[in-house]
Amino acid sequence: MQAFLSQDRLGHYIRLIRADKPIGSLLLMWPMLWALWIVSDGKPDAVVLLVFLLGTFLMRSAGCAINDYADRHIDGSVARSKHRPIVSGAVSPQEALLIAAALAICSFLLVLTMNRLTIALSFVGVVLAALYPFSKRITYWPQLVLGLAFGWAVPMVCAAQTGTIDTLGWVIYAAAILWALAYDTMYAMVDREDDLKLGVKSTAVWFGEKDVIAVAVVLLVVLGILLWVGFQWQLGMAYFIGLAGGLIVVGYQLWLIKERDAEKCFRAFLASNYMGLAVFAGLMVDRIN
Repeated sequence: MQAFLSQDRLGHYIRLIRADKPIGSLLLMWPMLWALWIVSDGKPDAVVLLVFLLGTFLMRSAGCAINDYADRHIDGSVARSKHRPIVSGAVSPQEALLIAAALAICSFLLVLTMNRLTIALSFVGVVLAALYPFSKRITYWPQLVLGLAFGWAVPMVCAAQTGTIDTLGWVIYAAAILWALAYDTMYAMVDREDDLKLGVKSTAVWFGEKDVIAVAVVLLVVLGILLWVGFQWQLGMAYFIGLAGGLIVVGYQLWLIKERDAEKCFRAFLASNYMGLAVFAGLMVDRIN
């Protein structure tokens, strides 16, 4: 046990679950917060908010461990991932599975404090999270599977806050799916050359030379859905200003990826956090008024 919890071991586990790189947790969190703030009229239940903030971190962390386990025979041949803990031998595949299971159990214990509908929905979430790491072997659309998994926090938080999932929850879930499809395609553009050599499937490979256009269309559809939400649920000017901020971020991302440079594509992926933040900031200010 002492060896398991040594400083060096903990450092390897932190890298395994990407606790040192919170971008994934943030991208999972924003659509959840968009939905929660609207359905609660800006006054979310404190327990629901805390449970879902912790739950997004725990499930994203579990997903990273599962992803590294699934990709343990691939990561060593990809420049960006060749130093990951399992590939380097710092963490064994068995340890990764145990850590993923422990994190998923902790997340489920949190969900048990919610209502029955939320608990039932959590089982779907676990299945979706487990499917994503293996989907790139059977489909060119693993980014869509990621969106289904990452966005599932939206209907869950609606169920937790209100006891039901109305139209708003499913609409924002659709926006979350498409948003993940777009930003993970930008992420996949970073590894496209390695993926082509290894036969790994992704939307970046599928779209080919139309990748920038595809990302642009999907991101504009996401903003269009969020614009419709604003009108349909009579949100105020601050929300629309937030959407305008999100549109500026999208423009910046498209400028970054236009030359398909790997480093710039990665920066574009990271910038997705600011789009999510801009929308939430506008929504939060609007609900205060």
